[in-house]
Amino acid sequence: MESSSCAVCHGDMRRSRSSGGGGQAIFTAECSHQFHSRCVSGSGSVAHGRFVCPLCSARWRELPSFRSTNPSPRPPPPSPALAVPSQPFFRPMEPRVFDDDDPVDRAPRLYGDQHRGASAEASNGGSVALTTHCEYSDLARDASHDEFAVLVHARAPGVGAGGGATAPRAPLDLVTVLDVSASMVGSKLALLKQAMGFVIDNLGSRDRLCVVSFSSGACRLMRLARMSDAGKALARRAVESLTAGGGTNIGEALRKAAKVLDERMCRNAVASVVLLSDGQDTYTVPRRGAHGRDANYDALVPSSFAYTGSGSRSAPVHTFGCGTDHDAAAMHTIAEATGGTFSFIEDEAAIQDAFAQCIGGLLSVAVQELRVDVTCMDQGVRVRVVKSGSFESHIDADGRAAYVDVGELYADEERRFLLFVHVPRALAADDATHLVRVSCAYRDTATGRAKNVCSEDTVVLRPARAATAERSVEVERERVRVKAMDGIAAARAAAERGAHAEAVEILRSRQRSVARSSAARAGDSMCTALERELQEMRARVADRRRYELSGRAYVLAGLSSHAQQRTTSRQMVFSGRTTRDGESVEQHRVALATAGATTSYMTPAMLDMLDRSRRSQELLLQQRQQQSKERRRTF
Repeated sequence: MESSSCAVCHGDMRRSRSSGGGGQAIFTAECSHQFHSRCVSGSGSVAHGRFVCPLCSARWRELPSFRSTNPSPRPPPPSPALAVPSQPFFRPMEPRVFDDDDPVDRAPRLYGDQHRGASAEASNGGSVALTTHCEYSDLARDASHDEFAVLVHARAPGVGAGGGATAPRAPLDLVTVLDVSASMVGSKLALLKQAMGFVIDNLGSRDRLCVVSFSSGACRLMRLARMSDAGKALARRAVESLTAGGGTNIGEALRKAAKVLDERMCRNAVASVVLLSDGQDTYTVPRRGAHGRDANYDALVPSSFAYTGSGSRSAPVHTFGCGTDHDAAAMHTIAEATGGTFSFIEDEAAIQDAFAQCIGGLLSVAVQELRVDVTCMDQGVRVRVVKSGSFESHIDADGRAAYVDVGELYADEERRFLLFVHVPRALAADDATHLVRVSCAYRDTATGRAKNVCSEDTVVLRPARAATAERSVEVERERVRVKAMDGIAAARAAAERGAHAEAVEILRSRQRSVARSSAARAGDSMCTALERELQEMRARVADRRRYELSGRAYVLAGLSSHAQQRTTSRQMVFSGRTTRDGESVEQHRVALATAGATTSYMTPAMLDMLDRSRRSQELLLQQRQQQSKERRRTF
């Protein structure tokens, strides 16, 4: 029931309601009591840090902002993508401790209640699939091999595996950290708001979202709130309130995000941070020397985010560098240090697609704390080398065992690791050598239960005389990918020291090796995409200007993708056909220019969310075109 008078000043509030934009703003507290915003902002309950109702002493989570109550011009209508409710957004005062997060929903939620489309959910009953492939199927009995390659392949259970279409998924705690510095003004900020509207729309009622904005400082715009109808309305108002101005303080923004996750009272099974910036931090890490090469970017990463080797993290930070002025080295370092990915959004029109791709994965996390263990079987077999990219690996001193700490997997996501093992000569009576046994332990994210899986022994036949055998296509494919990744890293190092001709030649050599491989000759799609990726990199590292403009970011996004074996976005600027309203048709179709082999890491859930993003943007474009036609008919 609405009050007729303010409980603080006892003034008439009916006049405030009927006076339109010229009256005093009214604040309705969570306890349903109403006050003039000016009165409650200046009351002792707020001014002295006691966030309680003056009438009933109920604790408030949201407070009116200390803004002037003078009349102000009516704001422009919100964008259709956000569909922001008409009530104003009152920015809450930040409490000393961020323990005001909404409680989590522990009840199981069936798939159909959570999302549309089968590719958004993780499994309930499936298990990680482990397989191995030997470089050759046989090895002569009297021969030894010091670097015999064995491919270990792990695949997460797919959508609905074992549980069908009713399989639950783990809810997500998501903190979005958004750059609102002066360089974000205009269309870039509008596109960011549109992208956030899409994210909000596609979170489930058990997921929780917190929005942090930053420029010269950082501000938590809303608590970690469940995305119920009320929570989504709050999130939309928070996003719509964003305005651009000031500098770029990435370090403070990440410290604020870490505080949100570290101090929350409740925790969902999956947590992640999404960071978007179009600028360079000049607060935490001042750039020193040419191109900031000696900058200590590790200082940007809060200690609770950094990986310590214990197998657990607070949350990965997935970073998105927007435009050509962001600090790609900083964003890559943040992602690498936290187990996240770095994406390059050269074309700002593709922000929503980049977010959609990432969110599609985060909403389908099926496996956590995955560790792959390798045990040598027959006497004399030893593990020499493990090629595991950015994943921590270890080989025992005697070479008889090894492991790879993998961590999280999205539904249907795959990981491939190359082992190089020493295979001794076989005894005269031996027809086969048992090389290794691979097992894994992990936690099923949807159920919280620990699981263990063990593969069959990896065996190589030992005939008296080895027949001419072809190399395994699976092993060859991974060899090609690993060598290409090493070449990309070497080319980046050459470009950083100004040796651009050397960088181009390294990439050209890697491209030729890929093309000559048996996997490529067999028509492998990953190899074909990898060739295109290396060719694009060659063009972008050819000279200092191109490298500084986009080459560094493009190369680092590729390294992030291959090291994590996970898709990253690399949307590129292109010229598109333009409509009469000055908007590019191709941009609004948002053809995802994720270049090269990164598309090989796409999962069904990511593709599904990307398809939703494209369809939503097509609908928005149609709405804008219709509005434009109506305006033209009016004049």
